[in-house]
Amino acid sequence: MNTKYEFVPGDEIFIDLGRTVKRIRALVAIAVFGVAPGDLGGYLESVDCLSSDGNAWVSGNAWVSGNAWVYGNAHVSGNAHVSGNAWVSGNAQVSGNAWVYGDAQVSGNARVSGNARVYGDAQVSGNARVSGDGLIFLASKVGTENGTLTVCASADGGFFVSRGCFEGTVDEFLEASALKHDSDTQLEYQMLIDVAVSRINRAREKLAA
Repeated sequence: MNTKYEFVPGDEIFIDLGRTVKRIRALVAIAVFGVAPGDLGGYLESVDCLSSDGNAWVSGNAWVSGNAWVYGNAHVSGNAHVSGNAWVSGNAQVSGNAWVYGDAQVSGNARVSGNARVYGDAQVSGNARVSGDGLIFLASKVGTENGTLTVCASADGGFFVSRGCFEGTVDEFLEASALKHDSDTQLEYQMLIDVAVSRINRAREKLAA
């Protein structure tokens, strides 16, 4: 039984043919986000979009739809959208005008904000930070498994890489690739990493200007 929140009758937004997202209202306090019983939250397409356990919350005008799921201590706020089969978990935060969709996963202490888009099979986790439009790089159909390589800016000024089950730094990823892949695949990943690092660094320079 869901004792964490309820839907507010009549407060809904049309998002697609025959589909709406409905405003939620807190039934309990969620101190970590300053939520008191009776406070209005964001919008959900169904109760399956936000866990009734933990501190996970959706606030502001943010909405979660489709098979997307927000759980753990995650927070989706502002005008953010989470949809498709996306998951937001752990202590992750998705805010601003950010969109997380497709099969993307945002977890750990990751933060996605601004006008950022995280989609496809992208995985953003650990202490990664994605904001604006340029601090994440995705390359699909790469490697021996035709998967998605995700490179994004990390909070320490470095880079976070995820590919399949791997999560770590650029150096760790390239070392792991050298142990597992042939020279052609290693070269492919090295070239993609070089492009990703170059693009993210240029985005950082623009944000700092």
